[in-house]
Amino acid sequence: MPDHPPLNHPRSKTDLFVSFTILALQGFGGVLAVVQRELVEKKRWMTREQFVEDWAVAQIMPGPNVVNLSLMIGGRYFGLPGALAGLAGMLAAPLVVVLVLAIAFGGVSDAAWAQGALRGMGAVSAGLIAAVGLKLIGALKSNPMGMPVCVGLAAASFVGVGVMRWPLAFVLLGTGLLACSWAYWQLAKQAASSGAQP
Repeated sequence: MPDHPPLNHPRSKTDLFVSFTILALQGFGGVLAVVQRELVEKKRWMTREQFVEDWAVAQIMPGPNVVNLSLMIGGRYFGLPGALAGLAGMLAAPLVVVLVLAIAFGGVSDAAWAQGALRGMGAVSAGLIAAVGLKLIGALKSNPMGMPVCVGLAAASFVGVGVMRWPLAFVLLGTGLLACSWAYWQLAKQAASSGAQP
């Protein structure tokens, strides 16, 4: 018996567009929580482990993480047209919402209640991101680097960006290169012990 039941996949480019539009419209303040819940738990387009791997790639690419992820998923199922459908779904409706909010918020942006609301949403967003990070830790159990190394790299990244205030690009290059090298070495060891190529 497989560990996971068979995964679903988008039925069409329209399904991809609509799914990413709905996902984007739910992503106020903390899109990571919404993306993980929708793609892994509800739609079951990927496993938790696949989500962690794809999110890591989306994270190191230039541009917004979730936009990168929509391009990757759309491209995986429908090639370039699918990537464009996923991208359009992520951007079209939120663009309209942001423009309407910008027009409405422009007149009250200096008000104390508006500033307080923004600060409150910042706290909620941080909580959502932290909760999803903790929820996804279990997916690292099957990572070839091993849980202690994964936790160590995550802690090093947090200290570099959050405590030391180093530029994100430097932290990504440092911990990313270390992680890639260690993972390659571990996969090569596993391949050598099973007689396959890495």
